[in-house]
Amino acid sequence: MTKHPANTLSLVADIGGTNTRVALADGVELLPDTVRRYSNAKFAGLESVLRQFVSDEGDVDCKGACVAVAGPVRDGVGTMTNLDWAIDKDTLRRATRAEHVAILNDLQAQGHALGYVPEENITHIINDAPVPSPNAVRLVIGVGTGFNAAPVFETEGGRLVAPAECGHANLPIRNEHELALCKFVETAHGFPAVEDVLSGRGLERVYLFLGTEEGDIREKSAADIMASVEAGDDPRAEETARLFAKILGTVAGNLSLFNLPFGGVFLVGGVARAITPHLDRLGFSDAFRDKGRFAGFMKNFSVSAIEDDFAALTGCASHLRNVMS
Repeated sequence: MTKHPANTLSLVADIGGTNTRVALADGVELLPDTVRRYSNAKFAGLESVLRQFVSDEGDVDCKGACVAVAGPVRDGVGTMTNLDWAIDKDTLRRATRAEHVAILNDLQAQGHALGYVPEENITHIINDAPVPSPNAVRLVIGVGTGFNAAPVFETEGGRLVAPAECGHANLPIRNEHELALCKFVETAHGFPAVEDVLSGRGLERVYLFLGTEEGDIREKSAADIMASVEAGDDPRAEETARLFAKILGTVAGNLSLFNLPFGGVFLVGGVARAITPHLDRLGFSDAFRDKGRFAGFMKNFSVSAIEDDFAALTGCASHLRNVMS
């Protein structure tokens, strides 16, 4: 006897560099008891992970399957930066036997989750913008292992979340100190990208940069930096977080002018969640609105943080429901 009804549920997966989370969904509702995490190092590829999940769930027969990948997706093929796996629609069909399959960039999945994240999992950072129209553009910005953003459009044909790889654009420079930071981080790849600062490893580079400037070179992990910010036991960690928050504000403000998200800006990702409680006092809001004569215009955009580990899975389920309806 199977655990689930045949050809009724959807399989959704969020593929990270280290782990893959997989679950079943009934429409846009995740089935919490089915959420499973698999270590990528133990599997040869995505197909074997999904086959294991299908087996673990009683050989479930899914009507649809959608995966979110941490990397660019083009023509139905996902490419991951830190994982050498083939991620394409044929792989999904073979592994899940689903009739409908889709591959999304992880930020696209986050965009498709908007509107389905419980209010208690949303923290408001800048909340004095005018009430938006129902179809206003929204923007998700991911700050975690890497950096990316995706605009969310509501169209007559349904929701469209446009893919991007803006974490690899040039880091903005406002002053001599930020120029020095750019020169410091560009030694890693020969190019000062946004992601080289606004990410977990970026936080670590900022800490090392400040120590290098002071002639007191010490390294610290991103988790330890944020722990010190919480405890208030390391002035350099506090300075690191302040510089990080201001650059995040500048970049988020730039992206807002590019996309005009009158429906709000939403920060997602582990680093975003860690620094959100401190953004107000660290100068994020001032940096976000520091756009010269357009400073007043920036008040049109609210900023919130999503603290939901399963948002990408929910987004995959939402996208599948739209394409199958």
